[in-house]
Amino acid sequence: MKKSLSTIRQLSLVLLLPLVPWPAQAAPKILYQSDFARAELNRVPGDFLVLDGDFAVKESDGRKVLELPGAPLDTFGVLFGPTTNAGVCVSARIYGTGKGRRAPSFGVGLNGVGGYKLKVSPGKNSLEIYKGDVAAASVPFDWKSGSWTMFRLRVRQLGGGAWKVEGKAWVETGPEPKEWMISLDEKSPPRDGRPSIWGSPYSGTPIRFDDLMVTSE
Repeated sequence: MKKSLSTIRQLSLVLLLPLVPWPAQAAPKILYQSDFARAELNRVPGDFLVLDGDFAVKESDGRKVLELPGAPLDTFGVLFGPTTNAGVCVSARIYGTGKGRRAPSFGVGLNGVGGYKLKVSPGKNSLEIYKGDVAAASVPFDWKSGSWTMFRLRVRQLGGGAWKVEGKAWVETGPEPKEWMISLDEKSPPRDGRPSIWGSPYSGTPIRFDDLMVTSE
């Protein structure tokens, strides 16, 4: 009987102890953010480095965006944000329209001009990771003309001299995919460089960029 009473007392003490919650996962730290709300029209923000192209801040649907005109037909890019190596994620939303059988190509990048790029290529119905100018990974992707496409691209170190590049893209009006849609394994460290946005207006219509963000991972 004494043993039973002792057991009951121990259980009672356990039930009275306060519940200690599991530590919450820390939110990513924002390293850079721009929605162009305070940017001057018809100019490029002073902290941006235009590699090529007539980028300029324009108004669209009542808000400011960074716009790349529909001509000439080439590939153009802009660098922004902090110089990083790994452990970061760049995100943006990008708008483009097709014209007949022609469609633009656009996306985001990390690690500078020769680093990694996550691009939608409607002509190939694919989402691709580029290393420099070479497509290194590809998955099917159904792009919607005349819609905003959301992008996320991150580079992280796995340990043991290995790195992983991961990306996802989705229509703004739809849910964000829970899993990364495309990835690339690397065995050499990424180079230092700034995040970027890229556009190729092959359809002859403008490409618009908004809500640029760089976070730690």
